[in-house]
Amino acid sequence: MDGKKLEYKGWVALKEIERLTEKAGEVQETILKAILMQNGETEYLSKYMKGSKDVDEFKFHVPVITYKDVCPYIQRIATGEDSSLVTGHPVSEMLCSSGTSAGEPKLMPSIAEDLDRRTFVYNLIMPIMNQLFTSSLHFITASYSYESITGTLMRGITFVLLYISGLDEGKAMFLYFIKAEMSTPCGLPARTVLTSYYKSKHFKCRTRDAFNDFTSPDQAILCKDSNQSMYCQLLCGLVHRHQVLRLGAVFASAFLRAISFLERNWGRLCNDIRSGDLDPAITDPECRSCMSMLLTSPNPSLADEIEDICSNKSWKGILCHLWPRAKYIEAVVTGSMAQYIPSLEYYSEGKLPLVCTMYASSECYFGVNLKPLCDPADVAFTLLPNMCYFEFIHLGENGTWLVNIDEEEEVPNDKLVNLVNVRLGSYYELVVTTFAGLYRYRIGDVLRVTGFHNKAPQFQFICRRNVVLSIDNDKTNEEDLHKSITAAKKLLEPYDALLVEYTSYADTSSVPGHYVLYWEILHDASFPDSSAQLDVKLLQECCISVEEELDYVYRRCRAHDKSVGPLEIRVVESGTFEALMDFFIGQGASINQYKTPRSIKSNAALKLLNSHVKASAFSPRDPAWIP
Repeated sequence: MDGKKLEYKGWVALKEIERLTEKAGEVQETILKAILMQNGETEYLSKYMKGSKDVDEFKFHVPVITYKDVCPYIQRIATGEDSSLVTGHPVSEMLCSSGTSAGEPKLMPSIAEDLDRRTFVYNLIMPIMNQLFTSSLHFITASYSYESITGTLMRGITFVLLYISGLDEGKAMFLYFIKAEMSTPCGLPARTVLTSYYKSKHFKCRTRDAFNDFTSPDQAILCKDSNQSMYCQLLCGLVHRHQVLRLGAVFASAFLRAISFLERNWGRLCNDIRSGDLDPAITDPECRSCMSMLLTSPNPSLADEIEDICSNKSWKGILCHLWPRAKYIEAVVTGSMAQYIPSLEYYSEGKLPLVCTMYASSECYFGVNLKPLCDPADVAFTLLPNMCYFEFIHLGENGTWLVNIDEEEEVPNDKLVNLVNVRLGSYYELVVTTFAGLYRYRIGDVLRVTGFHNKAPQFQFICRRNVVLSIDNDKTNEEDLHKSITAAKKLLEPYDALLVEYTSYADTSSVPGHYVLYWEILHDASFPDSSAQLDVKLLQECCISVEEELDYVYRRCRAHDKSVGPLEIRVVESGTFEALMDFFIGQGASINQYKTPRSIKSNAALKLLNSHVKASAFSPRDPAWIP
């Protein structure tokens, strides 16, 4: 596809964003009507609407729900019952959500058309980005007709097109990976939303053009062995180092894992480039096949360049040195991923903007960032009104957004706010109704309205409801953390020791990051209070006991993905948590309402805790995990 056609395609995508956001309210009503027409006769909706497909009936009768409410229907489909329990179209797969409880991943129903909607969002990213990187300007006149995703045929519009060439003049080193798959009892695939997309024809049979010219071959992306996949993808990125304009991964944590992997393996990678032969440790046939087309001959000069850069003692700015034409790093850096921003800035020496392009989940893809070069702290997403039907639970104004955040609390239908009626500066919890069979489903994300693009609101992601710890895809809430520690502290009882207080911290100072638990232990008065009681083996057993009780996704990240490191327990001196309370009261907390925070965000509070550590231990092994 030549440059003019690419920019023409991009112009149409940008116009569609404008059209959708200018008529956000109308599009939302159209989407809800379409969902009810498609799914109105399902068992779930019939229970509340008695066969009606009226929008007002839906808004009045259908309740706001959480996963536990819809889970029985999903489990019935997973075991072989008909998709018509929740959706009018066949469920083609189950998507494994990273938000988990009770030790198992949530399964989200997905239909074939969902891939069209996800692809629609992906196709908006490059037109948005390319506006910001221009190298030459051309004007052409053209006419076009196209069918929008909402089904409206647009005909015969003539325009003067500004043709911009920029990001089509090089390659993208985006590191993508698939995860282990399962099957439901009836044989439906159960996998993550990204694995689903990378294995779909939408990705594998995508139109090849200059804007999706990736350094990584599909065979390397689809390799099930994450280490072999990482090795081959980095090798490709290094071979094409002078052509790379864009760097990135889906999550900031994954990109930092790649840098850590490169630190350990750059010598092997240089040997491959120097010799023109792939390391024999790479045994995957598809990887060896695609790498044979990359390493066609020895390239000692390129290997020397890379070796000179990587052998420096300091890796500060390494990304700019290895890929000198790179213009930005694309990755999720909002929410729990914000903790990785300092590390990314270190490796880029602050010269590469950190770009967060889209907002999505297993349940649905939601929107895009129309100002992707903004500061990460200012990232806001414009919700696209054709993705699903959006509603919101109002949580408050300014700093009072924690009000009414409890998942168990019933939300009256008349308290929901629709997309175009949210207020600037207010906090909301996101509720969605999807084509695939989720109705008024609480996503669990807390958002703040920061502005509007035409009539569509723009939201800043604040946090996941009740999540206290997260390193990668794992999301551990306060309840699950407490349950895990409750099980582990029983190991102390034979030693006449009692866990009297605890808190936690997601330590990302090294890669992979890991959970840190701070424990204050009270010993029976008949035992001397000495470090001898804090036997390292006992603490190690406590560590692995906690991990064994944490949820499925955490254990997968530890045991299979290796994206989370071994959990650590740091035992602090007696009186440490009293000092912590004094610290927070000194910062303005009320002594009457003070509760020990179960997760620490304050650097000063962490410094206080670490200054009182008298013993520590890490998990001695991986927790059990079965795919």
